[in-house]
Amino acid sequence: MANLKLEIVSAERVVYSEDVEAVIAPGVEGQLGILPHHAPLMTILQAGELRVRRGAEEDILAISGGFLEVRPDRVIVLADSAERAEEIDGERAEAAKQRAEERLKERGVTPGLDEGRVEAALRRAMARLSVLEKVKRRRKL
Repeated sequence: MANLKLEIVSAERVVYSEDVEAVIAPGVEGQLGILPHHAPLMTILQAGELRVRRGAEEDILAISGGFLEVRPDRVIVLADSAERAEEIDGERAEAAKQRAEERLKERGVTPGLDEGRVEAALRRAMARLSVLEKVKRRRKL
């Protein structure tokens, strides 16, 4: 089967660089499935899970938004941040989720609360926790 070269890059580092068979990414208007020879495309990504299929294996990464560019033989993700499941600190992600939820309860009460930033932090934490949960379930099978 034909492959794609997938590169996931954040401001800090190259997070992922492999030949893959499929990429499922969290686009702003829904999930995007990318296979080899896909039509060229450029889109914005939202926080969520980015799934990568390589044969019988599937890798899941948490991303917090960015851009996706598709070429017939290559997919490039310029991510605001990206983490492989094994890099995610579950306790830290849970604490970030709880902090964001508490801050959102202060809407209308706390002057100067930047709701957009708090909601973005909540989405990032939820993406991280979702990736961890899926990986844990997979290991139990």
